[in-house]
Amino acid sequence: MNSDNSKPKILIAPLDWGLGHATRCIPIIHELLRQNCQVLMAGEGKTAYILKEAFPGLPLLHLKGYNIQYGKNKWELIGKMLFQVPNILAKIDDENEWLQNVIEEYKLDAVISDNRYGLYHEKIYSVFITHQLFIQTSIAKAADNLLQKLNYQFVESYNECWIPDLPLSPNLGGELSHPVILPGIPVKYIGPLSRFKNENGAHYENKLLIILSGPEPQRTIFENIILPQLKDYTYQIVLVRGLPGETEVISLPENISVHNHLPTEELERQVKEAEFVISRSGYSTIMDIVTMGKKSILIPTHGQTEQEYLASYLMKENIAFCIPQEKFKLKNILDLAKSFNYQMPILKQENYLEKAVAEMIVRISMQ
Repeated sequence: MNSDNSKPKILIAPLDWGLGHATRCIPIIHELLRQNCQVLMAGEGKTAYILKEAFPGLPLLHLKGYNIQYGKNKWELIGKMLFQVPNILAKIDDENEWLQNVIEEYKLDAVISDNRYGLYHEKIYSVFITHQLFIQTSIAKAADNLLQKLNYQFVESYNECWIPDLPLSPNLGGELSHPVILPGIPVKYIGPLSRFKNENGAHYENKLLIILSGPEPQRTIFENIILPQLKDYTYQIVLVRGLPGETEVISLPENISVHNHLPTEELERQVKEAEFVISRSGYSTIMDIVTMGKKSILIPTHGQTEQEYLASYLMKENIAFCIPQEKFKLKNILDLAKSFNYQMPILKQENYLEKAVAEMIVRISMQ
């Protein structure tokens, strides 16, 4: 990359658990570039695909993912997560060592880590991004509190923490992003992050956009639940399978348009045109839907406590119609959603992200 010593050189690296961490980094990269920063990206696999698709002209460094294995239900997930703890800790150490080498090679001034716990170093300014300061286990309150303390030990290795949510109510993350106790470093609420623009447009009545996402095997499990039900729906459906880079083709009736992946501009158009968006209750998806002001039907990933909490919270706030995966019956759900009293929060443009980036650049200049 062309080097300009007058521009701060910043690395941004999202977690590889689903695609949402990568997509929500897109508006951050745009803002960094707008404020005259040099940006390097890091990741592998689908994460790298998303980043390089959005910014083909930026350097992309290879950084191994955590490759977390998911379970078919809550208890299998908990068991697998506990079993993977040593591997996750090893990956955190590896990425910390990787960062030290990258700092020397590329003369970095700062790093922005989206939920990657090892990307900090005392030589450069380090920012941690998360919407989960309070991680729920659904096991017991004591377990939640212990996990929060462990989480904060990692978070407090950074110079500051950015939360992609609004600072006050109404907000999108509830107690996940607004816990009673905050980390012992500066915490900044940078507003919801979406790669889409806040532009409402006319939709086509009864058109559905279905977005499959998340780690396996749950992505495939939900796909297998929903595909047979689509064949009885006679109106237009756009199905995005959440498989960037894949070439497999599945055969469905002519009213169903199937895509393994859609570029940002085309996906944004499909979101605008759909009457309902059906998707997982992943946080990045929620930010996109609220930014676009779309009616949605959200199905939390079975056993993933974060998505289950968000689904319950959004349903209570009338932001989205949510239903468990095991109760998903398309015709019945659409009838319920049409009568649901959607109340979208008004997202005021307070320039939270612009301010956070500007303040970070000042801190970098003072190092």
